[in-house]
Formats: sequence, structure tokens, C-alpha cells
Amino acid sequence: MVRSIFTGASGMIVTMEELNTVANNLANINTDGYKTETSVTKAFPELLVRRINDDGVVRFPLGSYDLAPVVGKLGTGVEFNESYVRFEQGSLLETENDFDFALEGEGFFTVMTEEGEKYTRNGNFKISEDGYLVDMHGNKVMGENGPIRIGRNNFQVDKDGTIYINADYEPEDFVDKAGNEWKNMQKLDRLKIVDFPERRYLKKDGYTWYKESEFSGPAFIIDGEKRPKVLQRHLEKSNVNPVIEMTRMIEINRLYEANQRVIQTADETLSRVIGISRGLGTA
Repeated sequence: MVRSIFTGASGMIVTMEELNTVANNLANINTDGYKTETSVTKAFPELLVRRINDDGVVRFPLGSYDLAPVVGKLGTGVEFNESYVRFEQGSLLETENDFDFALEGEGFFTVMTEEGEKYTRNGNFKISEDGYLVDMHGNKVMGENGPIRIGRNNFQVDKDGTIYINADYEPEDFVDKAGNEWKNMQKLDRLKIVDFPERRYLKKDGYTWYKESEFSGPAFIIDGEKRPKVLQRHLEKSNVNPVIEMTRMIEINRLYEANQRVIQTADETLSRVIGISRGLGTA
């Protein structure tokens, strides 16, 4: 009886952790660049149950074997193992903002924070007062040669992430949102787009940031065919599927209630057993 209470309690604890994960996914359904988290549970070792009343040993010259028949396996509980991020591509939304960027393919933008470089799929950038390209929290967006300083809104980014500025730019002549070429294009830098040997083991670090861990391996710049396509005036939306998350939430609530009933049943049964034992003892 006591074992069943512990088993049910472990199930309730796990479902609470899973519910927190689902709730976080739903809360970030409109967060640009957010990636869905998935919970992983792990069962405790199972016990092999035999009928002890039929126990017996048959001996033969080379050894012996047990006659007790196997009834089955007995679960001993479950634990919350990990929560990992699913990096599937989110939908791409076209915007009219020159400072919006999206990656089509695998990889991350690099931003410089007070704690060092961090990585994100959220390309909702802006320009700082001193002319640097920064994220929504004021952290500088990194190029392969350092922080990107464009000075003003006179730049374009190609699909490789290379940033060009126009030395002949005049505000009244700025008409290339349709992709028209400028007269005097100068290469400034290229966006520092990186990936990791083991992307799964990246650590989430608030907002839509990630940082490397000892298991993810160090960041490396993506080149060649594996380099993702950079789309200016686009944003990558969250890859959260609200239907799946709501369905999962219903399942988790039902699992929680089932484990709760297991504990209640075990508690009631144990109370009756104790009551009977006390009755027999006083008699």
C-alpha cells in the first residue's frame, strides 16, 4: 500500500513539471523565434513479481531452477528526466521593417551581452543611438568581425548574411525595399551565424537566448551549403502548435487526476487494514 502511494505521488510530481512546460510553450506562442520545449520522463526500475505460495526449487546435476511462476512486472514510479528544445523551423512572417531578420534553416544569430556571447533565433533588431545593430534588449548583434555598426538606415543584407552599406545614400532617394540596386555598394561585414556540434544540449538563458554548455560543444560559424538563408524584412514566428499543446494539457490533467485517485484508493485501503488490525488486537 505504501509503495502505491509513493508511485502515485511520483506521477503527480512529474505531471506538474510537464504542465509547467506546456504552460510555458503556450505563454510564448507569439514570441518571435521561440522554440517548443518537450518533457522527457523516466521510469524507475521495475520489479519482477512471482507467486511465493508456489515457490520451490528443482535441482539437477548441473544446477537448479525456481518453480515460482512469474506474475508480471511491478512499476515503482516515474521521474522527470529532462526538458529539451525542439528546433524545428517556425513560420516566416514578412514585415516592412528593415531591421527584421529571419533564418531559413539551422543556425543562430549571435549577440553580445554583459555575460558574453549568447545565441538566438529572434531577429527582431533595431538600431541604437550610436549606430549599432542591437536586439530588443540593447545587446549588440555580432558580425564575423565584431559588433555591427551601420550608422543609419542605409544598408541591405543579402541571403548569405553579408551586410552592404550605400555611400551614396540620401533619405529622399531611398527606394530599394523592392530590391533595387544602389549605386555604390560597400561590404561592411557578415552576420555571425553559428551552430553547435550537439545543439540539443544548449542551455536556455531567458527571453529567446541560448548559451553553450559543456555538452553542446563550442559555437562554430556556418559556411557553405549548410549556412541558413538570411531573409531581411522577415521574422521567424514561434514553432509552438497550440492544438498539440492544448491536447497535451488535457492529457496531463487527466494523468494527474488518475494518480491522485491511486493515492486516495491506497490511503482508504490502508486505513481499513489498520482499522481491522487494531480491532483484532483489542479483541
